[in-house]
Amino acid sequence: MKFLIDMPVTPEAVAFLTSKGHDAVHAYSAGLATATDSEILAVARRDGRIVITADLDYPRLLAAHQTAGPGLVLLRGGSYSDREMRSLIDRVLNQSDEASLTSSITVVDQKRIRRRRMPL
Repeated sequence: MKFLIDMPVTPEAVAFLTSKGHDAVHAYSAGLATATDSEILAVARRDGRIVITADLDYPRLLAAHQTAGPGLVLLRGGSYSDREMRSLIDRVLNQSDEASLTSSITVVDQKRIRRRRMPL
């Protein structure tokens, strides 16, 4: 799978995802450090990437545009350490397939994973 890691998420997620055989890029290294959320979504859609973020604005933007993508993984429920972020991402990967991640907003916290199919 291909991922675009948003600014609030640890850059260590790139190495973690790459070690699991995925293609991942962090917004900072992709030149998107100052990009708007809408611009990041457009790049992810164009490049076929699933966005991983902790920014609560993304689901609202996807709902407002009633778009079918890009897929979104939203880390909720606190200020996580790098290790905790990797653990949440790993849980999502272990409990999801590519089709569900590319067509849904997946919300993960320490207790559960919830999924909403797009468009909303």
